[in-house]
Amino acid sequence: MQQPSPTSIDRTAKLPRARVAKREQCADDLFKLWLEPETRFPTFKPGQYCTIGVKGIERAYSIVSAPHEDWLELFVELVPEGELTPLLWKLAVDDTVSIRPRAKGVFVMSPKFQSHFMVSTVTGVVPFVGILRDYFHKGETGHKFYVIEGASYPGEFGYDDELAKMAAEHPDTVKFVVTVSRPTEEKSKDWIGETGRANVVVGKYLDQFNVDPATTLIYACGHPGMIEDVRVEAADKGFAFIEEKFWV
Repeated sequence: MQQPSPTSIDRTAKLPRARVAKREQCADDLFKLWLEPETRFPTFKPGQYCTIGVKGIERAYSIVSAPHEDWLELFVELVPEGELTPLLWKLAVDDTVSIRPRAKGVFVMSPKFQSHFMVSTVTGVVPFVGILRDYFHKGETGHKFYVIEGASYPGEFGYDDELAKMAAEHPDTVKFVVTVSRPTEEKSKDWIGETGRANVVVGKYLDQFNVDPATTLIYACGHPGMIEDVRVEAADKGFAFIEEKFWV
């Protein structure tokens, strides 16, 4: 998640640091960072975010990794006109960033619901990956997860292989759908999966999976336009709803 207000160098100079332990470019404008805090990062809830900074400019990013993992994993979209992501893009292994000393956020799993219908666009899938990693690491049972991830092109799915593997290994627990909104363009020429925007296919899969409004929480994370559409559909069909907007 990206917050709009930069913070001056004076306010971040004494913050803890985190080392870039690993970096991976996923697409022309998408990359993953693994951060190793210099001091122990407090336990957090899957779905929460950490706030990092470079040269006094800070933003909050949802954490991909689950609490049991050694490094904090982030999935970042490069915004060329942005203040922070161009600086993050240039980071190499062993460079450092500032990091606020604890995670925050309320976009976390609500275990009182039996079913969790999760809708995302591109980097919006991040909190859902962390929630599922944690769920299976703990060996929990009794819940169902439906993950719908949308992107313009197939190359923008950063965690589709991992989520597809979860769905294959736990078919009674996880259903995973990826959908491409620009299937006729060159970047999508080999795509044979679902097509259409995530917010457009939501109704189809609520029906196909026979999801019960009485026992289901719908989560929406990513583009504000997608979230607004899913919010309206959830309200129309009587579902509980929670959101996390990404913006620049």
